[in-house]
Amino acid sequence: MNTRNYTAVDTLLINLDQALRTVAGPPATTGRPNPADLVPATELRSDEQRLAARLMRVNHTGEVCAQALYQGQALTARLDAVRDRMEQASNEENDHLEWCETRLKELNSRPSVLNPLFYAGAFAIGALAGKAGDRWSLGFVAETEQQVVEHLNSHMDRLPATDRQSRAILEQMREDEARHAMDALAAGGARLPLPVRVLMRGVSKVMTKTTYWV
Repeated sequence: MNTRNYTAVDTLLINLDQALRTVAGPPATTGRPNPADLVPATELRSDEQRLAARLMRVNHTGEVCAQALYQGQALTARLDAVRDRMEQASNEENDHLEWCETRLKELNSRPSVLNPLFYAGAFAIGALAGKAGDRWSLGFVAETEQQVVEHLNSHMDRLPATDRQSRAILEQMREDEARHAMDALAAGGARLPLPVRVLMRGVSKVMTKTTYWV
């Protein structure tokens, strides 16, 4: 099978297109059905709707960052198999991105205005992780996804009990993220040093606290 060798200009344009699709939409998804469509809609009080919208805005920004991380890592990955794994996971993260944005609209809310800034930062971090080597890059994916699973668990605890649609989305996201983490470890990902893991949690906390409100 013939594979195309992209020029530097091709690569730049591809990444610009991916960035625009991630931040402004529409992303290229796998076509999976939205989990929220499989549960009956429920009426939320105004305070419940406001809380759910803020939580889903944080999750939407998290998916923007996940896209940027994967795209940055795929750009600098050394092995084709690792690059393919990053791109496959990225496609599934696009599903999450679309589901979160759809739910935000249903809750009469919007994505964070800080998304372009977080995308740029996450892309740079992902590219640096890829440069460090595929073992570390895969380890970075595993640690990121494990932290996302913890984050989703906390959000499901905070969601209004009546918001079954948002909960259905987060449950499927949690399942996918846990699988991405296991796949990265199985592919040879190395466990990151403790200071790096702590730094990642700190950066994540900044993102969640700002996008909850903005």
